[in-house]
Amino acid sequence: MNEHLDDETQYKLLNTIQAYPNASQRQLAKAMGVSLGKVNYCIKALLDVGHVKLNNFARSKNKLGYVYVLTPKGFKEKASVTLRFLELKQAQYGQLKKEIAALKKETKANDKTSEI
Repeated sequence: MNEHLDDETQYKLLNTIQAYPNASQRQLAKAMGVSLGKVNYCIKALLDVGHVKLNNFARSKNKLGYVYVLTPKGFKEKASVTLRFLELKQAQYGQLKKEIAALKKETKANDKTSEI
């Protein structure tokens, strides 16, 4: 796990990079719904730990000539972060179900009180 990135951000970024490897950081940010600065920071963190590498596919000095690629280590981390993210979302879903049930119960109790 990368201690600099939360699982949700890492999950979304790794998935987005895998789906759109030739996307610019601006395009990745837009696809993820986060700021360009956050994507820049996160990509640097992923590059530093070796989960992503930057390939120059056109030997171009143009930044558009670069593509982000998940490394084998990145694919392994993507699988791990996906499991952690799924567990987090399942726990949140369970908590949300409990909150909804409590709110429904409260609403029914309020309805009965207002009838009196």
